[in-house]
Parts: sequence; structure tokens; C-alpha cells
Amino acid sequence: MVDATVGAGLQNDCNFRKDNGRGVRHVCKQFVTLCGKLNLLSPSTVVIDGSKFKGVNNRDRNYTTGKLKRRREELEHSIERYFYRLDRMDQKAPDVVEIQAPALKEKLASLKEALVELDALELELDKTKDKQISLADARSLRTRGTGIVGYNVQSAVEPDNHLIVAHEVTNQFNDHSQLSPMAIAAKQAMAVDELDAVADRGYFKGEGVLACDEAGITVYVPRPTTSNNQAKGLYDKADFHYIAQGDEYQCPAGERLKRRMNTQEQGKTIIRYWTSNCGTCALKTKCTTGKERRVSRWEREDVLDAMRERLDRHLEMMRVRRDTVEHPFGTLKRWMGAEHFLMKRLHTVGTEMSLHVLAYNLKRVINLLGVEGLLRALYALLIALFFAPRCLVVPHAR
Repeated sequence: MVDATVGAGLQNDCNFRKDNGRGVRHVCKQFVTLCGKLNLLSPSTVVIDGSKFKGVNNRDRNYTTGKLKRRREELEHSIERYFYRLDRMDQKAPDVVEIQAPALKEKLASLKEALVELDALELELDKTKDKQISLADARSLRTRGTGIVGYNVQSAVEPDNHLIVAHEVTNQFNDHSQLSPMAIAAKQAMAVDELDAVADRGYFKGEGVLACDEAGITVYVPRPTTSNNQAKGLYDKADFHYIAQGDEYQCPAGERLKRRMNTQEQGKTIIRYWTSNCGTCALKTKCTTGKERRVSRWEREDVLDAMRERLDRHLEMMRVRRDTVEHPFGTLKRWMGAEHFLMKRLHTVGTEMSLHVLAYNLKRVINLLGVEGLLRALYALLIALFFAPRCLVVPHAR
């Protein structure tokens, strides 16, 4: 009777999250708004970070190239084993053969169908960008030392009181495209005109930095080193100084690399710069193994240059990031237990995350103000709304 009661309670809990997603997300956002009215949010800065959370999806329902290969080997080995058992049926008594042979043939047919399904999955796998197929919304995500089937949860945290001002559950395997959506969501949640957003180098993407700049958000994201020139003992692009006045680069030898041509790469205009004097340069062996050294520049790389200069002058922003991001995710994972999410679909997992974020923020505010302080603040807000009807939007009667 106790087990049935517990099971019914869990079912009701799941149904609540499934049926009330929009309302839960709205309450979560409204509580952030309340925190702003109580002056509990940093007025100008958020730290953006992501973390991998385990999903309910079984690993057997998620396929990568390696998993499909291992699964095929397992199926082929099983088929060989059943064929071997069928071949030895003539050594058994007729009544045993009559019982076992149909079951073995049925199992062989099932294994052959599984191989056909595997062929179809391999064709679909070749079409995917991240080379994986998941039969649910959870994805195979890389983590330190291993991988999990789950979700990449994004958050924007204000550094003063470590309150989560915006969050999103994604199944993207990296953070490259998450900078501008999270920063813009945080700016809207905090209702500010200008905002500083700090993130690690995993969020670096030119288009995202540009989108933030156009939205009035000042970004601090280190640029990752993607070239292996330094490992080869060659000059890196950072050794070439861009001169905006003449739209040209100056190389370590003092030569000017002129603008030569434009190309289109992945929807972006890329400008190429080079000089014809590389052949006689004394530093050529330290610069390039080709005929000449060419430098590429995105047409909106000025926003990236400005961000690099900001980082050079404000190294403390990276310290702010380190001091902010660990607490919220660590607390949430400890609360959620080993399996993390209990729901299966992306939208219901998002609702589940909103409930956890709401509980986290609520507990943080109680720690800051106390239960009585929070209740007084809520009461004062309700009184203000009640006696200021002009602040409310009343729909016209039809």
C-alpha cells in the first residue's frame, strides 16, 4: 500500500511538470524580476556557463559510430552462435528439436531484423552533424574523462549573490552557439539597458560576440588558439599587428600585408592579406613554409579586437567567472541526485530544470533575507500593486 501511494505521488509529480511547463517557467522568471526589485541582482554583470546533466535516456537508445560498430559485431556474433546451434540440432532427440528449432529460427529472424534497422541507423548517422542518433531528446555529450547521455544545461548567474537570472536546457554537444541567446535572455530578465557578460573560451564564436554587441551587451570571452603554428615554432596571427587606418597588417619583420581579396566561408566574408616580399625576408623560415604568409580576417573582426583589448585591461573578469560558476551547478546536481533529470522530453526536462532553478533561487533569497524578510517583501509588493492600479495593464472589455 505504501509503494502504491509513493508511485501515485511520483506519477502526479511527473504529470504536474508535463502539464504546467509554461506556468512553471513564468513563475521562475517572475521570481527573478522580484529579486531585481529587491536589489538582489548585480546591476551590470552576469557569468554564463554550461554543465552536462544526465538524462533518463538509456545509453542503448543513443548511437554513435563506435556504438553502431560494436552493436553490429554483437549481432553478427549472436547470429553465428544461433546458426551453430541449429546445425547441431540433428544430434538432439526429435521432440527436443520440435521445441527448440522454432524458437531458434524466431530469434534468428529477430536478430536479422535488428541488423536491417542498424543499416538504416548508419545511413541516418552519416547525415547528422555531430555523428550521433538518439531515440530520445537526450544526447551523448563529452565530459571530462568520459561521456554521458543527457543535456547541456546553460545558465546566466549574477556574481553578487549567485542567483540564476536565466537558464536553458539544450541537447547541443558544445557551448559555441549559446553565448548570445543566454546573454540576451539575462539582459531581458534583469531589465537593464547595458550588461557585461563573462564566459569561458568554449563560448567563443564571432557571430555570437557580434550579436551581443548589437544588443548592447559587452562580452568578455577569451579567444581560443586554433592554429598549431606556435607548436611548429612559427609566428602566430597574434604576432601580426592590424592597422585599421590603412586596412593592412604589419608582420614581425616590419612589412605591410595589403588587402588582396575577399572570400565567403560559412556565410561570412573573409578578407585575405599578404605581401610579395616574403621570398627575400630573413624571417621567412619562422613565418611560413609556403611561398608567402597570408593572414585572414573576418569583416567584423573589429568587435573581436575590441573584446581582446577589454580582456587585456580587465583580467579581473576571468576571476569573477571562476568565483561564480561553480556554486549553482554544484548545488543543483547535489540536490538532483545521481540520475539528475527524471523527465524524458526536452520541453518537460526544461520544466523540471525551471523548478530546480526556482527552488535554488528561493533558498538563496531566504538565506539572504530570511523567511520573514522575504514575506515582508512579497507583502510590500502586493500592496504596491493593489494601491497602484494605474501600473497594471487592464484589457479593454469587448
